[in-house]
Amino acid sequence: MGCPSGRILALDRLIPYARNARTHSAAQIAEIAGSIRAFGFSNPILVGDGGDVIAGHGRLAAARKLELTTVPVVMLRGLTELQRRQLVLADNRIALNAGWDRKCYASSLLIFQVWGRPLDARFSKKELRPRCCGWRWV
Repeated sequence: MGCPSGRILALDRLIPYARNARTHSAAQIAEIAGSIRAFGFSNPILVGDGGDVIAGHGRLAAARKLELTTVPVVMLRGLTELQRRQLVLADNRIALNAGWDRKCYASSLLIFQVWGRPLDARFSKKELRPRCCGWRWV
């Protein structure tokens, strides 16, 4: 496998993986689009030699929703078919294994509330009302 390289590609050159097991609801795509609008395209799409999307199907859908014409990508060259399929699953599954430091999470959300910049567009009301550490807010 070669060294990954970053570049900008036209959206119409990217080919979503038809057998991608991960799904993205319209609501989640809207959240991703909101994040891209607010913070820029901070996480590139991973693509194989032929422009086939390995990771970033949700970001690709959000870019289309935003009517972008180009997106940042990381080219992963030299993957075998087996490696590509493994990475498609692993990239999605590994993130699900992560946890949260509930104190840090709650304090971060509290700071955003104090600053008057709540993250309500990207978090559910339940998530915005954590009850750990004794902190409660409306």
